[in-house]
Amino acid sequence: MAVLRCRRDPCGLICIILTYFSVFYADYVVIQYVLIPAYSGSVWCTLHGSVFNVILLLLLACHSKAVFSDPGMVPLPETAIDFSDLRSQSSRVNDRACEGWTVCSRCETYRPPRAHHCRVCQRCIRRMDHHCPWINNCVGELNQKYFIQFLFYTGMASLYSMALVVSAWVWRIRNELDGDEDKGGEDVPSKHLIVAHYIILLVESILFGVFVLVIFYDQLVSIITDETPIEQMRNRLMKDRPNSGQSVHTTHTRKPKVALLREVFGRGSVLCWLLPFQSSPPSAGGITYSPVSDYDV
Repeated sequence: MAVLRCRRDPCGLICIILTYFSVFYADYVVIQYVLIPAYSGSVWCTLHGSVFNVILLLLLACHSKAVFSDPGMVPLPETAIDFSDLRSQSSRVNDRACEGWTVCSRCETYRPPRAHHCRVCQRCIRRMDHHCPWINNCVGELNQKYFIQFLFYTGMASLYSMALVVSAWVWRIRNELDGDEDKGGEDVPSKHLIVAHYIILLVESILFGVFVLVIFYDQLVSIITDETPIEQMRNRLMKDRPNSGQSVHTTHTRKPKVALLREVFGRGSVLCWLLPFQSSPPSAGGITYSPVSDYDV
């Protein structure tokens, strides 16, 4: 049975609160200061409001799944294992994370290929990409799909809100030029307040939009090249040390790009890739394994 988990990291919790605050603020400004004044009495008000809120609901659903899902933590041994004989050997034996099963000196557990230790979560994560404070969790084999979906819907919400704000701003300018400026009243927000909300939402949308666009691109490149950022950094360092006696290599077989995408998003329809209903399928062998017989010291 899946267990909800959330790490009590102050930085991560602050980022989660900031994320939810930004989403609710964007929804408030779009409804109260963009759609109602500019599209009141029109079917476009209901249409834009419904579409925008559906995007936000999917954004929050994907974010929640990325936060509370297991990223692919390597199970800890039920009983303590003595690794003193391994520690006494050369450190090179335990640094070859891409060559096969290794022993984590921090978790004191066997870990499969492509698993790495996260110093924030204090656990080894299968196919670890990075630790993201915005989801207060690692991005790994089992929740990378939710993280990418969160980036996708955040980018969509940012672009949509920017388009709505710009169109509403143009509408207000045209009304002022035509002499149809809003009449004063207690229930009518002041022009300066409306402009302030427009500017704040535009800045928020641009910052988050550019930020998630860069990360989204990086995630897709990582998938289709079948290399996590940690593996990319290791290979880059090995290329910079030609006299180290080590060669740049990987132990996993190169696969077609579509197959790599399906490993992350699932083997169903492409439309299902956009829905946060099923976690990323684990790699061959599943999350339960017995590595002792395959481990080579």
